[in-house]
Amino acid sequence: MQSKAKSVDEYITEIPADRQKAMQELRKVIKKNLSKGFQESMNYGMIGYVVPHSKYPNGYHCNPKDPLPFMNVASQKNSINIYHMGIYADPKLLKWFQEAHAKASPKKLDMGKSCIRYKKPEDIPFQVIGELAAKMSMEEWIEKYESMLKGGSRKNK
Repeated sequence: MQSKAKSVDEYITEIPADRQKAMQELRKVIKKNLSKGFQESMNYGMIGYVVPHSKYPNGYHCNPKDPLPFMNVASQKNSINIYHMGIYADPKLLKWFQEAHAKASPKKLDMGKSCIRYKKPEDIPFQVIGELAAKMSMEEWIEKYESMLKGGSRKNK
């Protein structure tokens, strides 16, 4: 489900009422903790936190007209999803997140490569998501991203 909303505020108003509070809280905790330089925008029909072209002119390799994505939040059909490219690119960060999540939530972690899914808004461990947002700076993300583009693996070097 991709939204056609032009702004983050518009996006939040068009999602189901029972998810709006959780989405607002996610937005608040991410913005509070995200390192300097990332920019909030609508990205791929969801709330995005990106490296703007002013900081990384090359943009996203899949479409250089798009800014480099880092983190997204979306209200999908059956869940609220958080997409964090850093946990896909950095095994140490993934391990930290899995352990921190297990300590903070009695619920089994439901995730794919970079997608974390919460079927119920009350299951979201907002503090852990805030800590995750803070774990990688914009400069670290650019470096990790470029390393992967040059054929580097997901292993930390």
